[in-house]
Amino acid sequence: MLDLIGDLWEFMRVRKKFWLAPLVLVMLLLGGLIVFAQGSAVAPFIYTLF
Repeated sequence: MLDLIGDLWEFMRVRKKFWLAPLVLVMLLLGGLIVFAQGSAVAPFIYTLF
C-alpha cells in the first residue's frame, strides 16, 4: 500500500499534476466513510448525506 502511495506521489511530482492530490484525498475520505458506515450506528446519518 505504501508503494502505491509513493508511486502516486512520484507521478504527481514528476509530471506536475498536483491538482490530482485533492481528488485522491476526497476519494480516500469517501471510501473510508463508506467502509466505516457498513456496520455502525452512524450509518443512517451518513446515508442522509447522499
